[in-house]
Amino acid sequence: MVKLAYKLMELVALSLGLPADRFHGFFKDQTSYIRLNHYNPSPSPHLALGLGIHQDSGVLTILNEDDVGGLEVKRKTDGEWVRVKSTPDAYIINIGDTTQVWTNDEYESVEHRVVVNSERERFSIAFFLHASSYTMVEPLEELTSEQNPAKNRAYSWGKFIAHKKWSDFQKLSVENVQISHLTDFRISK
Repeated sequence: MVKLAYKLMELVALSLGLPADRFHGFFKDQTSYIRLNHYNPSPSPHLALGLGIHQDSGVLTILNEDDVGGLEVKRKTDGEWVRVKSTPDAYIINIGDTTQVWTNDEYESVEHRVVVNSERERFSIAFFLHASSYTMVEPLEELTSEQNPAKNRAYSWGKFIAHKKWSDFQKLSVENVQISHLTDFRISK
């Protein structure tokens, strides 16, 4: 998974006119992990929580899911939830907030959720590529200019992830801590 994730990030770099290895330095001591997910069926899926609305905060996510599916993404144009079709022998790739910041919004993190099935259990395996904990996440110099200023503020990946893991969610009044809850993430236009 790590090799595949690095290759995907090389393709992102090349698509932006950057050297293929531009992101390599952020992963020397990467903090990536794999999560195995199981969702029980529910006779009332609209009342059951699969996985709530969120954006992945890391670099990218590589998802392998069974044929039950359940992943939905929020279409930016109209806010509608769209089911992601489960394709055999294929991965689903989600761009995370970190990549959005590095690319100065050229690549965007997607809001998504998981809904449960009324009859069948669902299994998925997610690999989350994360930078080294000491990484300062900020728009890459090569992608900012006077004509295209930074759209996001810099933040410490390690501080963010530590706060996310150990924060009191009720105190923050949010269901799922995101980068935007912890910093003045977006720069006003």
